[in-house]
Amino acid sequence: QVQLVESGGGLVQPGGSLRLSCAASGFTFSSYDMSWYRQAPGKERELVARITPIGGSTNYADSVKGRFTISRDNAKNTGYLQMSSLKPEDTAVYYCNAEGRWAFSGRNYWGKGTLGTVSS
Repeated sequence: QVQLVESGGGLVQPGGSLRLSCAASGFTFSSYDMSWYRQAPGKERELVARITPIGGSTNYADSVKGRFTISRDNAKNTGYLQMSSLKPEDTAVYYCNAEGRWAFSGRNYWGKGTLGTVSS
């Protein structure tokens, strides 16, 4: 059974940090790009960051560059999003996504999300 389970969300003050985790199971995690998306209230879901299967390449939305860091540990089938210098506009539900490459091209999986709230 394919699963992506996010954790690490919560309430943090502006300027604070959160570290999100995404635990993958039921598929070959190391053959998938991993991404974090977010959806704020009343807004569309947007791409936050993406990392290639071996971690050699990353990209970020302009709004989070220099503040967020995406990483992965394929041995643990887990991805991470380290969020620092958080702003109220970072408040959103954060979703983990895995998109297959090579023999797994076309496969795409989503987690159910974890809420991150930035407020004083």
